[in-house]
Amino acid sequence: MIDMRVASSADYDRIDALDDSFTTDRIFHVTGGDSGFEIRSVAVQPPLRKEYPADPEADLGDDEDEADDGHHTVVAVEGERILGFVTVSYAEWNQRARIEQITVDPEYRGKGLGGALMARAESYGRKAGARTLWLEVTHVNAPAVRAYRRFGFEVCGLDTSLYVGTPAEGEIALFMSKSLD
Repeated sequence: MIDMRVASSADYDRIDALDDSFTTDRIFHVTGGDSGFEIRSVAVQPPLRKEYPADPEADLGDDEDEADDGHHTVVAVEGERILGFVTVSYAEWNQRARIEQITVDPEYRGKGLGGALMARAESYGRKAGARTLWLEVTHVNAPAVRAYRRFGFEVCGLDTSLYVGTPAEGEIALFMSKSLD
């Protein structure tokens, strides 16, 4: 049976060990012009495999200091095994909750676990007083973009320079949001 609970500091090593890589045969091609931008799905051959490097500066918060750092992490567990997690933060000045990271073990993807974690993030945002839930995703992560659209998110902006100087240089950040009203 899968349970959801707030992460504790004892969970962080297992959270960090989750495989957040993906393989896709489609990406989103972004073009811009004077009247805005267009995003369309295009096939890629061979399929693209993306692995994310460890982020030594990642701050997932914890049950002891989440009120101080503004991060809230929920884990999905089966016994002692962490199957996924979501970290969300809240900014009072603009009443926006932000998905900092959401990861589901590859074995459990496509089985509703991501949606259940997203529902927890939405609930946290509403309780905090957020009007919107916001996230950022690279244009090459088509599986995630499709999932976020199913969860009710819409593309609301992009940044062509966010990843400059990082291992993701050349990728485009898509910003997606969802009303919590």
